[in-house]
This record gives sequence, C-alpha cells and structure tokens, in this order.
Amino acid sequence: MVLKTSKILEIGDWLIQQALAEKPLEPMLEGLANKLNHVGVPIDRCRMTWSTLHPLFEAETVLWTSGRGIETKRFVHQEEESQEYLRSPIKYMLDHDLDFLRGRLDVTGALAFDLFEELRADGFTDLINLRTNMFMGRSVLPLRADDLGLYVTWATRAPGGFHDTVVETLKQLQRYMSLVCKLGIYPRLITSVADTYLGPTIAREVLGGRIRLGSGSQVRALVWLSDLRNSTGLAEDLSEDCYLTLLNDYFDCTGRAAMEAGGEILAFIGDAVLAIFPIQDGKLTQDAAIRKGIAAARTARGARRTVNARRREAGDVEFDFGVAMCVGEVRLGNIGIRQRLSFSVIGPSVNEAERIEKETKRLGVPVLATSEVVDVAAAHWRRVGSFTLRGTHHETELFGLLADDTRSWA
Repeated sequence: MVLKTSKILEIGDWLIQQALAEKPLEPMLEGLANKLNHVGVPIDRCRMTWSTLHPLFEAETVLWTSGRGIETKRFVHQEEESQEYLRSPIKYMLDHDLDFLRGRLDVTGALAFDLFEELRADGFTDLINLRTNMFMGRSVLPLRADDLGLYVTWATRAPGGFHDTVVETLKQLQRYMSLVCKLGIYPRLITSVADTYLGPTIAREVLGGRIRLGSGSQVRALVWLSDLRNSTGLAEDLSEDCYLTLLNDYFDCTGRAAMEAGGEILAFIGDAVLAIFPIQDGKLTQDAAIRKGIAAARTARGARRTVNARRREAGDVEFDFGVAMCVGEVRLGNIGIRQRLSFSVIGPSVNEAERIEKETKRLGVPVLATSEVVDVAAAHWRRVGSFTLRGTHHETELFGLLADDTRSWA
C-alpha cells in the first residue's frame, strides 16, 4: 500500500488550521477520520482520551465510530481503580511506559485485554494504541504520575487489518494530534479550574480580561448567604478531623443546594456560603431567581435534617445554620494590590444579606428575607418584624420562611 506523503502533510496542515481556529475537538476527530478514509486509510473507529483538572472528573474522551457518529464521556474520580481500567490497554501502557501498542484482533484464541475481545466481537480486525505526553516538567501543568497524556486508538474492520504503511502514518499523525489537542485542551483546563475556584460568572470576568486592580462589572441578583452556627465553639470542642467533616457536611447541605437550584457560589467565607442568582434579561427573571433561591433554602434545611439524623445515629455533633436572602445590585471587581488580586463581590446588598443572616440567630428564625423576596410567594412567609440592621439608620422589614405545613419555621 502506498500513501502519498503530500496527502499526509495536507491532513497535518488541516489539523493545525483546526487548532488555530479553536475548532471543537469532537468535529475535528470526525473530520480527521473522514479525511483519512478519503486517502485510503481504512478507519472505522477512533478515540481520544486525556486527563483533565476537574473536581468531579479525572479524564475525558471523544469516540467516533463509523455509522454511529461522535460520543463523549467523562470519567469520575474514584477512590479505587475500576476493574475495567485495571484490565485496559492504557493501564498496561502506563505501567510499562509504552507509547505504542498494537492489537491484532483477527486471530483465534483469547486476546490480551477485555477491550480487544469487545472490538473483535463487533467485527474489528486491528487496533492501534498511541500515547503521547502533552505536559512536561517545565509546564504550568506539570506531568502527573497518573497523567494519561493524549491516548489515541484507531481501529479498522478491513480484512487483514492495517497495512504497516498505515501504522507508520498514524504514528506520524500522532504528533500533529498531540499539538492540536494540547491547544484545544488548555482552554478547557483553564476554564475548569477558574470555574471551580472562582465560579462561572467571576471566571468569565477574569478570563475576559478584567484582571486589573479596580476593574469589574455590576449585576442585579438575588443574594443568598448561609452561615454556620457556633462555629468557634465547634472548632474548639472537636478534633480537627471531626470539625472538617462537620464543615464539609454543612457545605454539602448549603452549597450543593444553592448550586443545584441554579445559583452560583461566589465565595466560601470561613464557614459562610455566599451565592448569587443573577438576574439577566432573556435568561432569568427576578421572580424566577427568587423562586430558585427559596427552593435552595428549603433544600438546604431539608438536607440538614437528613444529615443530622445520620450524624446523631453515628454519635457525632449536629449542626445548624441560618440563611438570608435579599435582592439588589452587586459589584464584581478586583480588590487588593496590583501584584495580588482577589476578584470579590461587594455592595450594599452583600452587606445587607450578611446583617440579615445575623438576625436569624438573634431571632431564632432559620431563614429570613426582605419584602422584595417575599412578594413572589407571600403564602410561604410570615412577618417577623421591622429591625434596624447593624450599620444602618433605617428599619428593614424581615420575614421568616415557613415549613411546608406553614405551622413552623423551615
């Protein structure tokens, strides 16, 4: 079999163009398979897998199969490696520091890996496995012990499998693919880390160029603040491990509720959770944002009861918290010094939420909100009274969220 070098170079050049144009990796893989088939390389299946930096997922993969199109998948972090992974070709390649592994599938008898058996049963005759490190020791994302690099597999159903010339061609293209994927994966990694530590709204601000002292933007939002009760006493009375476990249980009740309701956590301030439900034209109305915030408060309080029941059964200390909600303008902006910035949220509404939350403790009402929040679903609230919040010179009317039976506080 003869493959023209010029054709392979054209495909390599096309890959570089895809990277420079910041094309998504999914259509790029499908386009590459089609181009290879067009020049006589019999590709029926190809898959790219790479490690990622994400709190939930450790790797991502894109799979193209002839007649089935593109599939994507993320692999969650696991305390123990799955049997599927332990019996996989990539685990074998990592353990033996290999960058190439070929599996002839059109043979009789048992094959080396479960994947080989599955592909043979599906009519494939040959499989090429290639692996390339993408991040080295000098990179801002240094090579990790468990880093897959770029792992690419090519499979064919052609009788007799891949010609040796095709194998060499795929090895040559691996260098192009590694560069293309590195350029494509870097933005994903950066966005993932920024979203994880800053939240999507602030991450977009920072990555969008608002990285100078004082720069920022203003947004109208429902401000949602939760704070743990008696945190100082708990920290003094409990061992460090027990206190950290309690904190994480508390954050799992409150932070998870806010995020799953559509809110965005802007900061964990000690043992407080500060979240917003941004009000945006065409995306989320003020009434909808308020309803989501109320739902988050109810979910958090319900989760607390469930978690405390588990903790009580285990002999662990229970916990409580208050939630405050108000609506207003908040400013997202850079504070600090020029060389070290913090993109923070400031404004009267943030201060108001913090002071209202303090009233939940004093008044013994777990969830408090202002009249602007209550007006959306008044039947679920009971007026508590008007109070002069710390640092203000006017009275603020506060309402407590009722339980579903409307006879007690949520």
